[in-house]
Amino acid sequence: MAMAIAGSMGGSQAVRGENRWSAVKRILALGMMAFLAACQAIPRGGEVPETASTPAVDPANVVASDSDRHRVALLLPVTGSDGQVGRSIANATTLALLDTKNTSIRMTTYDTALGVEAAATRAVADGNKLILGPLRGDNVVKVATIARPAGIPIISFSNDVGVAGQNVFLMGHLPGQSIERVVRYARMQGMTRFGGIVTKNVYGQRALSNLTSAVRNSGGRLVGIEEIDRSRSSIDAATRRLGQKGDVDAVLVAASGNLALATIPSVRRHGMPQSKILGTDQWNIDGSLAGNSAAYGAWFASVADGLYSQYASKYRQRFGTTPFRLSSLGYDAVLLTARVAQNWQLGSSFPVNRLTDPGGFIGIDGAFRFMPNGLSERMLEVQEVRQGEFVTIDPAPRTFPQ
Repeated sequence: MAMAIAGSMGGSQAVRGENRWSAVKRILALGMMAFLAACQAIPRGGEVPETASTPAVDPANVVASDSDRHRVALLLPVTGSDGQVGRSIANATTLALLDTKNTSIRMTTYDTALGVEAAATRAVADGNKLILGPLRGDNVVKVATIARPAGIPIISFSNDVGVAGQNVFLMGHLPGQSIERVVRYARMQGMTRFGGIVTKNVYGQRALSNLTSAVRNSGGRLVGIEEIDRSRSSIDAATRRLGQKGDVDAVLVAASGNLALATIPSVRRHGMPQSKILGTDQWNIDGSLAGNSAAYGAWFASVADGLYSQYASKYRQRFGTTPFRLSSLGYDAVLLTARVAQNWQLGSSFPVNRLTDPGGFIGIDGAFRFMPNGLSERMLEVQEVRQGEFVTIDPAPRTFPQ
């Protein structure tokens, strides 16, 4: 399944020199003027309501193949089990193309649910010079084996650090950065002794490593880290063991929103009633946390939400439903591509060296930059869970460290 989409250009601007942030704000204001117009904030959207489904990319934006545009492939599952997430990201790219009014990019969506290798092969054969996607880390590996020999870089929506590098760049929010940021903030508030509850999977193992290094680098002390699965017995056993290791100033719960809500009361029952609860950026995609008193007062680090609420309103107006939180990655990927395309010679290879501009770029999720190893670095804020909302208590820094 392939859908060609013509759209518009503008968007993220590389940030340079002493006036980097001022320049970024000026470019953002110009490039996103159409997007910000008439936007109204709406509640955070993490899921599509059961009574509505996310529509596919607007057929009105489908155009015929042509040779006077930069060809960019969008590899996403737009059918199947991940179809709603994929369509939400695809819709976001359409919105970005329309908002920025660029006529030099021809984007075609290839449905990875019908076969990842087949989608990548078709994208290469069609002459695309850049691939946005795919969604999952295991699919990135499959796409890369086809794209690399053709010299086509990949900007994936995955956050699997194991697949980055060799012209594979990750737009996904990396949990290690979130953990480091919230631990550093907790240390600044005088907390010294840290504990962790992590899941028994790859995410949990990486969170364990990230927490260990974050505590060490901040000058704190790691009391212990325990692993859990989704069972009540596992959660109770792990929190009991951690609670027996002495006073704990802060406990990082590296789990999704629902599992975190099941874990926090157990932390309280087993010897840590006053410990500050810390979370990861996974919490930002689950609005249910804000409405549960068990999570009130917890801190987590994530991308800033100020522009996202406006984007979500614009998305809802156009597509009639709430976007998935991850869809902002699609919007920002288009802003980034459009910015680089300003100096991209038609028919030539994508200027991949421009992706690692140390000044970075800016989009819906704030400032970010790609490192030479393919990982993204983001400026994160610290949020606190309060009754019915997430409140920023420590804003994101305005410049990247040099």
